[in-house]
Amino acid sequence: VSTAFYYALNAVTALREANPWLLWLLPLGGVAIVLLYRICGMEKDRGTNFVLVAVRENQPLRLRTAPLIFAATVLTHLLGGSSGREGAILQIGGSLSSKIGRWMHLDDKDSRIITMCGMSAAFSALFGTPLTAAMFAMEVTSVGVLYYAAIVPCVLSAIIGLWVAQLCGVPPTAFSLQGVPNLTPVTLLQCIGMGVLFALLSILFCRMMHAAPRLYDKYLPNPVARAAAGGALVIALTFLVWLWNPGTYDYNGAGTAVIHAAIGGEARPGAFLLKMLFTTITLGAGFKG
Repeated sequence: VSTAFYYALNAVTALREANPWLLWLLPLGGVAIVLLYRICGMEKDRGTNFVLVAVRENQPLRLRTAPLIFAATVLTHLLGGSSGREGAILQIGGSLSSKIGRWMHLDDKDSRIITMCGMSAAFSALFGTPLTAAMFAMEVTSVGVLYYAAIVPCVLSAIIGLWVAQLCGVPPTAFSLQGVPNLTPVTLLQCIGMGVLFALLSILFCRMMHAAPRLYDKYLPNPVARAAAGGALVIALTFLVWLWNPGTYDYNGAGTAVIHAAIGGEARPGAFLLKMLFTTITLGAGFKG
């Protein structure tokens, strides 16, 4: 499933880049996503947060979550919405493995573990990062506290997921970094300082992600109107970016171009803020990713 997700996202991203006019259809895409979730009885879906809560409290995940988030994320990327892949693949892996656990009539402990295994395998297969995938899934129950009973199952699932993806030709997500400095007291302090700054930045991003839906609810309580307006706002932001960088779509889609530019030392100073703004407007309106 992760392999199919990888190839689907690659295909629609290439299609969007070859046909920039698809961005004009973003409001219609948002409406389609909202109606699709409504038809499937998932209009109140809480996304990735519900997957995390489901692991902590052993709540069942609906199997329909997987195909819905798959289709909605592909549509969001096709039309130029600003979203990633991480949250989507966790929902896909978590919902599939949770359903398998119910079919196997597992107890509470093993139901949690098999859900973590699905998240580990799916994330690892998509990004080629087995250790990160396993560690992240084990931290889901309580941030900063590892669920040690899941170590062997999660690591094994992540490695098998990686192998299967590699057999299907999925390359790992990797960036070429040149000129890494030696570790010295100065560079160590710089890393610690950046760690603090990035933690603060993540808090800001979380606040923005929580504020966006509240603002939409306040001024556009109708989910269909909200999705259409969110799509229109992303289009407007894209054209505002064009004022100083004509023809760029760096902030639409997953934003891989921004990462490449940053690693190459060519990113604009405000790129991170723009990407945060694009993403909060997109996801807050009801798009997926």
